Amino acid sequence: MQKFWDNPLTNEMPAQARVPAELTIGGVRIAPATVLAPMAGVTDTVFRRFIKNASKFTPAADNGDVDAATTNEQSGCGLIMTEFTSADGLSRMRETKRKRYLTYYDDEHPISAQIFGSNPQTLAESARICQDAGFDLVDLNLGCPAKRVVSCNGGSGLLRDLPLIEVIFKRVRAAISIPFTVKFRMGWNDDNIVCVPLAKMAEDCGLNAVALHARTRENGYSGQARWEWIAAVKDAVGIPVIGNGDVITPEDAASMIAKTGCDAVMIGRAAPANPWIFRQIAQYTATGRYDVATDEDRYRMIRAYFGMLLHELAEHRVVVGIPGVELSDEDKRAARTRESAVRETLGKMKQFASWFTHGIPGGATLRRQIFESKDGNAVLGAVERFFTERRHLGAQPELVGASSYPFRA
Repeated sequence: MQKFWDNPLTNEMPAQARVPAELTIGGVRIAPATVLAPMAGVTDTVFRRFIKNASKFTPAADNGDVDAATTNEQSGCGLIMTEFTSADGLSRMRETKRKRYLTYYDDEHPISAQIFGSNPQTLAESARICQDAGFDLVDLNLGCPAKRVVSCNGGSGLLRDLPLIEVIFKRVRAAISIPFTVKFRMGWNDDNIVCVPLAKMAEDCGLNAVALHARTRENGYSGQARWEWIAAVKDAVGIPVIGNGDVITPEDAASMIAKTGCDAVMIGRAAPANPWIFRQIAQYTATGRYDVATDEDRYRMIRAYFGMLLHELAEHRVVVGIPGVELSDEDKRAARTRESAVRETLGKMKQFASWFTHGIPGGATLRRQIFESKDGNAVLGAVERFFTERRHLGAQPELVGASSYPFRA
């Protein structure tokens, strides 16, 4: 996934529009009407909980921050979604491995499980598995542009076969009782724009909401998202429509609502680049202003996220071999799992370093040190040294609380 944007537009705050305080999808209340997009390799349980924490605010009664009645209980992110998961994989894998892919915690509700594939029966079975696992919603991925997914006729590859999509819609809808939604792109390319008839088909088949990423598969993540197609879908159906594409700031979120009339805003790439984006939208909705992150905020954020990753890693059992004694098959599997988890954790730290340090002066130095690190403690040490040096140089003083942040008008 392309991390940054091609010449992003600058949207001003519209006079009348605000991100809605809530919407309901098949009986599930989403408050406020903001959604963390499903992102492969990103939206695992650690990142989802991290975003939930970064999105929290203090009600206005305490410090004049955000009016809870204008937004929601105390979190700016209304709905979170899992990474997309292969339906074929879910139906074949062992129960223990399946639990790893479908792991979530109680404080993540409401949460939607996203699945992909092209076999109607397998998708229906996987949707039932997700429902049995306690997810609040199930979402079908018709948007992923990755070649390895499209080559299996999954993700946006299915956009070339509307009759098969209709069969999938009906099979999955019949298999589960919880809300069923779909996220899709405008079409395969500009000569094959199918988002409006696809949204109508979804409504006719009993789906509870649709989400449109306003680009084609051919576009990938390049160019500008064409919000006019979100408006066209909203005009065509009566079920909730979620808009997605190029929402980078609170102003963008409000402008998308104003220009398209959509019911909610979905945010993808902006979340790892700016984990406070949902909180900022909540503040902007209520007050017309929002906090701007400082160096110290980013330092605490990087430490918090990397610390969560290391804590999750610590949950894996360590298997120690005894010279001359053969490990049991179970212990061998546990050892392989542990080794895989160590590699995955270090890889995530390096992956997110480029997101989290974007825009920090000298951030390239920190990224290089992180990429050269051999373990998690070395990564944390590099972060500590970098920000300590910046403090000594007088980059920015440490701030005490949210009320100390500079406001953007």
